[in-house]
This record gives sequence, structure tokens and C-alpha cells, in this order.
Amino acid sequence: MLSKKETELLDALEPRAASEGVEIVTVQVVGAKKAPTIRVFIDTPEGVSFDELAKAQAWINDIMDALDPFPGAYTLEVSSPGIDRPLRTEQHFARYAGQQAVVKLAHPIDGRSNFTGTIVSADGGNVVMDVDGQQAVLPIDQMKRAHLKGIVDFSS
Repeated sequence: MLSKKETELLDALEPRAASEGVEIVTVQVVGAKKAPTIRVFIDTPEGVSFDELAKAQAWINDIMDALDPFPGAYTLEVSSPGIDRPLRTEQHFARYAGQQAVVKLAHPIDGRSNFTGTIVSADGGNVVMDVDGQQAVLPIDQMKRAHLKGIVDFSS
């Protein structure tokens, strides 16, 4: 799911994040190779305030400066996971059981690599989803991308 570089960055950030009471939801490296953008999505049990983002931006920036992950320039973005929260680990899927998710697999299962449905459970390295009334067992290590399907209710 994460590239080698994203995994290296995640591994470098997680110890400090734990001491700060912050969860690193995921890390993404996007954009041009000469000037990439590093996106770090964080969360806390209380959610993510502007002050929490500013505080995390400072220590994440210090770690990135020490690592110097890319020769030349890069942009660092630190944000909350948002309504379409990325799902990366078995614990993420288990925490959001009963909610809608979108999963893209690296390799098709039964000719299909895109799945949208309700998370039923997650254990043993697999996620079980109810997709179109059928149960789909999806291996986490085969997921290219996964996120919650954000639903906005404008009727309230």
C-alpha cells in the first residue's frame, strides 16, 4: 500500500508521533519527482485542531529536515485525514466496521480490483466487506489504496 519511501518516512515519524499522542494515519508522496509533496495525515483521539496541526507541522518538519528525504526542494503538508479518511492498517478497518469504504487492489480478485461497500470485519490480514450484497475478502497487503467513503448529510 505504501511505497518504500513512504514507509521509510512513516517509520521515522511514528516514534515521535506516539510520544506526542498523535497517530500518523498515513504518509503520501505525490507530484513531480524533482519537487514532490509529502502529505502527512494525523489524528488524535480528540480529533485534530488547528493548534494540533501547527504543533505537529513543526516537529514533522524538524524530522524531515534531518532526514532530507529528497534532493532539492519538496513541500510538506500536514493535515487531518478528513471525511475520506485513508485506511492503511487492519486496526483502521476494524475501527470503522459498519462504514462505507472504497478499496483499490494492486491485483484483481475474480477479475475485479475496485470495491465499494460496507466494512464487515478485519482480521488475519484480510478485510471482509459487503459489496453489492456479496461478501468480499480482501487481503490488506494487496491494497493499493483504501479510504472511507465520506457521506455528507445535508438534511439536518
